[in-house]
Amino acid sequence: MNGKGLITAAGAAGAYLFAVSPRLFGRPERMLKVYYAHRGLHDNGADAPENTLAAFAKAAEAGYGMELDVQLTRDGQVVVAHDFDLDRICGVAGAIDSFTYEELQQFPVYGSSQRIPLFSDVLSLVAGRVPLIVELKYKEGSRICEKTQALLDAYDGRYCVESFHPAVLLWYKKNRPSVCRGQLSMNYQKNGGAWAPDRLAATHLLENFMTRPDFIAYDWHSMRALSKNICRKLYGCPSVAWTVTSQAELEECRRYFDYFIFEGFIPEN
Repeated sequence: MNGKGLITAAGAAGAYLFAVSPRLFGRPERMLKVYYAHRGLHDNGADAPENTLAAFAKAAEAGYGMELDVQLTRDGQVVVAHDFDLDRICGVAGAIDSFTYEELQQFPVYGSSQRIPLFSDVLSLVAGRVPLIVELKYKEGSRICEKTQALLDAYDGRYCVESFHPAVLLWYKKNRPSVCRGQLSMNYQKNGGAWAPDRLAATHLLENFMTRPDFIAYDWHSMRALSKNICRKLYGCPSVAWTVTSQAELEECRRYFDYFIFEGFIPEN
């Protein structure tokens, strides 16, 4: 390679390292080093299904942090549910945001006595006993950020936020820079074959230059992902593994991550 080629290569490498770099200055305090129960300490075949008050109570009582998902109802209430529609968790057709909160209360979660809870009720239940990872499920506009953060502003407990959508991180960067924010991602090409430019950028964390996350939450199956590991090793940006489903998986990925979101088993201390 001649001199011009070396300069071009060096410039490309520099641009890449700039693009994937997380927040470097003014970072918030790191999360507590505990295991995080995915959607609470849940069992979808029993009395404590995912993202319900029963599952969150079990996690808090056991001393586990917890990861949960928030989105909006038709009447603008912040509720805790992962899917945008009700088919999987309630066996009902329709999107969550096409129902009011009161209307949602008629649908059992996985046939149990539990219902989709208000985020405010989850916060009251946890009451700062364990740290929370709050995933914001983004559709459009900033209302989910505004309404979720209004509840968190009044909450006396440790938490951080995360999202797959960079618009959420951009909102927090501008409006709540003191809140610890995380970029969720995965290898989209490996998991579904999506080669669209936005998916490629998300896989390789190339939107970090806009959002400057404080941590990277990545599918543990892609534990060797280059950009995730550069963020961790070069920039000291914590990595969160999702979702680990056995002790064997935990041991397999342990040296590639700093925090672990688990389900379906109890991690050994």
